[in-house]
Amino acid sequence: MSGQKIGYKRVSTVLQNTARQLDGMILDQIFEDKTSGANLERPELTRCIEYCRKGDTLYVHSIDRLARDIVHLRTIIDKLLSNGVAINFVKEGLNFDSGEGNNHLGNLMLSIVGAIAEFERELILERQREGVAAAHKNGVKFGAKPKLNPEQELELMEDIKTISKAKVAEKYGVSRATVYNIIKVHR
Repeated sequence: MSGQKIGYKRVSTVLQNTARQLDGMILDQIFEDKTSGANLERPELTRCIEYCRKGDTLYVHSIDRLARDIVHLRTIIDKLLSNGVAINFVKEGLNFDSGEGNNHLGNLMLSIVGAIAEFERELILERQREGVAAAHKNGVKFGAKPKLNPEQELELMEDIKTISKAKVAEKYGVSRATVYNIIKVHR
């Protein structure tokens, strides 16, 4: 009896979709995550690995959909292979199984493509850090807009000397957490 054909799809955010991944393939079961590939703790990936049995084949659109870190990639693949699960990376045309005739060229390609995915992720993060630093330098502020203007904050600091923090929060229409944050900033 041949095993099941199982698919794993991943995108980085809930705003993205996986429609193009494994498109047109007939699979017995599909697992889908909407989280970063840099994170090894992905709920659907964990379920997928637990679901796979000896003789099954796991289909993944591309190597970077499974992992963006070479160590994570090897960890996942080694676990699946040790459980007798074959892995097929569709885009790269790489197939791995736990049989004797493992493809050494395939392992080399996996290492190269996995390293490129990791390098690409590092470049993305570096560009993001540079962009944030440039924005800060140009006066851009990130995060939520302040609930109160500076004059209101000073007035609030005076009010807490005579009124309870809960009443002050109610007076300014903010949460008590906001009151405590303002106090923290001004002290």
